[in-house]
Amino acid sequence: MDESVHAELDAIFAARDRDDMAPTIAAVAAIHYEHPDDPRVLYELAGAYDTAGEEATAVGLYQRALDAGLSGDIRRRCLLQFGSTLRNLDRFEESIALFAHARSEFPDAVSLIAFEAITLHAAGHVHAALGTLLELVADHLDAPELERYKPALRGNAAYLRDLDAARSDPS
Repeated sequence: MDESVHAELDAIFAARDRDDMAPTIAAVAAIHYEHPDDPRVLYELAGAYDTAGEEATAVGLYQRALDAGLSGDIRRRCLLQFGSTLRNLDRFEESIALFAHARSEFPDAVSLIAFEAITLHAAGHVHAALGTLLELVADHLDAPELERYKPALRGNAAYLRDLDAARSDPS
């Protein structure tokens, strides 16, 4: 892909108005017409539709972007947005599975952990959601007064996740 197309996409998104995404969608759709299989273009078009509240349209485009070979940090962003969109469409189990996959692919991505917690909460796994956030705090928040309590935070996080796991275990 020509770097000028990436620069054009960056400029379009820098100028977007989140309250009126129609011009952004039109501009990205024109680039998509010229580059219909480009993973970055597909991702950006999905994101534009997603921001406009057209999640059902965005889902297919996110999947196509991933299938087309989206890579690097833009792939991480796509996985996060795709998982969030699935959650917004009440497709909780798909969202949970996608976040699990994304976290295995990008284990150090704090943003994925935070948004996975939102999905867990929306899916009714409130204890697991809180546990996930407690672990996020313990693993990624550097505060001297918190250091001595990080083992307790991790222990409570595991306990909370186990509560939801026990509730969902039919045996």
